[in-house]
Amino acid sequence: MSNFALLKCITLEAARIEEIKMASRGKTETSKLKQNLEEQLDRLMQQLQDLEECREELDTEEYEETKKETLEQLSEFNDSLKKIMSGNMTLVDELSGMQLAIQAAISQAFKTPEVIRLFAKKQPGQLRTRLAEMDRDLMVGKLERDLYTQQKVEILTALRKLGEKLTADDEAFLSANAGAILSQFEKVSTDLGSGDKILALASFEVEKTKK
Repeated sequence: MSNFALLKCITLEAARIEEIKMASRGKTETSKLKQNLEEQLDRLMQQLQDLEECREELDTEEYEETKKETLEQLSEFNDSLKKIMSGNMTLVDELSGMQLAIQAAISQAFKTPEVIRLFAKKQPGQLRTRLAEMDRDLMVGKLERDLYTQQKVEILTALRKLGEKLTADDEAFLSANAGAILSQFEKVSTDLGSGDKILALASFEVEKTKK
């Protein structure tokens, strides 16, 4: 091999190594960004959960005002997430589930913080585990039927959005029990990429809470 050919091979190999390093840095940065966003979402979900647990201790006005503020924070978080994802297909793939879960929370199609959290993190296995626990709690009288129905509808909707196959019984349960807001959310979110229409629904619901 001539010196020129050898030099060319060395240059090409160096370029390949640099590409690998850049790709690795990109993956590391994406991983860190995702972790930071998940931590921020966890804080907001904990805030919602704490609010629901303390509901009996608050008067109606205080509860509604605090909830409105939290939903507004979620809306601001969603706007930031949308900007971060703009034009970056890697981030769209990584964060689309989180965006859809946040929009479900903002529109109040989903009201259970833990379900929203698992939806955002794309954890269908843990969602199914939670559903099994709820089935047991209902049977032994530890969970009221209305709350069971609300949370089961949220979990089944989340599973469907994550591409999970539902049984015929689950599909029938979902059809029979989905409320108006959740049904509208379903119509405008046929896949994880339809953020604009869901955001319009979410914005509408947030405006309603302000009035």
